[in-house]
Amino acid sequence: MDRFEELKEKYASVLDTVRSQGIRLAHLHLQDQRLFLQGAAPNESAKNAVWNQIKAINPACNDISADISIDASLPQTSTAAGRQTYTVQAGDTLSKIAKQFYGNASDYMRIFDANKDRLADPNKINIGQELVIPANR
Repeated sequence: MDRFEELKEKYASVLDTVRSQGIRLAHLHLQDQRLFLQGAAPNESAKNAVWNQIKAINPACNDISADISIDASLPQTSTAAGRQTYTVQAGDTLSKIAKQFYGNASDYMRIFDANKDRLADPNKINIGQELVIPANR
């Protein structure tokens, strides 16, 4: 296995956190034998969640570099009391949101099922609508 794949595997939970926190990755590559990730978080809490996960895996951070800025225009997510939410943005579909949170667009029905109280049709979501995102199993 090459170094890049080895580090991606080591930091898989960090990459999961990046997805679940709605962080937009601009770069993910190997630089000077370190995993380098660069992106923008919707808020400070999302950025801190990534750093907390990195430090949980490797407190020395000697094989990873993360450059995460804050971009308040990104869709906000929250995890209050274990419940994660997502605010629908222009161009979103349940499949696109499922791909972002679960890595698989075909998991869109999980989101639909969790939001049946506010959605009548999985193909009809509205900009600004707040959706509950069930935990990744």
